Amino acid sequence: MISPRTRLRAALVAWAAWYSARRLLRSRRQGPPRRVLIAHHLLLGDTLMLTPLLKKLRACYPEAELVMTVPPAFAILYAGHPYGVQAVPFSPHDPAGFAALRRLRGFDLALLPAETRYSWLARALDAEQIVAFEEPRARPGSWLVDTWRPMPAQTASFGDVAATLLDGPAPSPYAPQEWPAPPAAPFDEPRGRYGVLHLGASSAHKHWPSENWQAVAEAMSARGLAVVLSAGPGETALIRAVDPAARHLAFPGSLDLAQLWRLLQRATVVICPDTGVAHLARLAGAPTVALFGPGSPEVSGAGRFWSESSFMPVWHADIPCRDQHTLFGRVLPWVSHCWRGPNECPRALCTEAITVSEVNDAVRALEAR
Repeated sequence: MISPRTRLRAALVAWAAWYSARRLLRSRRQGPPRRVLIAHHLLLGDTLMLTPLLKKLRACYPEAELVMTVPPAFAILYAGHPYGVQAVPFSPHDPAGFAALRRLRGFDLALLPAETRYSWLARALDAEQIVAFEEPRARPGSWLVDTWRPMPAQTASFGDVAATLLDGPAPSPYAPQEWPAPPAAPFDEPRGRYGVLHLGASSAHKHWPSENWQAVAEAMSARGLAVVLSAGPGETALIRAVDPAARHLAFPGSLDLAQLWRLLQRATVVICPDTGVAHLARLAGAPTVALFGPGSPEVSGAGRFWSESSFMPVWHADIPCRDQHTLFGRVLPWVSHCWRGPNECPRALCTEAITVSEVNDAVRALEAR
């Protein structure tokens, strides 16, 4: 039996070949783009870090229709159409998602902020001009790219990097009112003043020891804040290890992203690993302390765009094994992080090096602002 992914790939190749042939027979449209596609399939944090690009697109092309592909679970976050963007659910494993995108085909410009393999999707949607960042070597996904943009030569957050895919001045710093809160279904919301401790992360190397979370929770309670524990689906054990007596309100993967946005938005402070929730809290305007172990705030942090947000990274810059220098397959000397698995790195000393006092100091620094 042919898998859905194989059927989708075949459809993309067929439609991309068809529209590539048609391009040879028609003249290129002049003037600013009327319809723009941003094509990708990224994790939550990386998707949200494309926000500077969205704001810059809206400033450069105020009348253009902006369409962005997003993993289906993330679409609810864009329900209020921030910067006038229409987010369309898409998964490389789901032909139905491509069928929905096909109804929107016909783009003057397509931007690929991460992987060039989505040039096949862009051309299959009849994108006239496809722009991507330069790659170190030719890949099949690069064959359909029309214009290459250089990656920055100096340290920059991925959000600021993504915005350079387009000519023009950098977007102004983010303000929370720019992003309408997504509609959230009712849930058991905490009352009064509270802080959120989000324990989960996509990598086990980002998990902070449970005894450290317990100490931070005690300090939070001492400041008069109720403690709310949060984790992703399948991470109930993390909450149980921190709060075996179930003293605190907890959401063990039971909230969708719109509900999580509301929980974070109303929090006095959010403390979490360097993960998608850190970016979500920053968008929602919540004062956020993010713990960086394998990652780096220089690449995954606030950067210029979120420079006015209440965001405090906690990390140790001198971790010698944070020595991998690639960003979406592109080697950049100024990038330093580590994505080794448990077989290569059985113990995440980079995350364990973060102390309770450093985190509590960061919380006090946010309060002082």
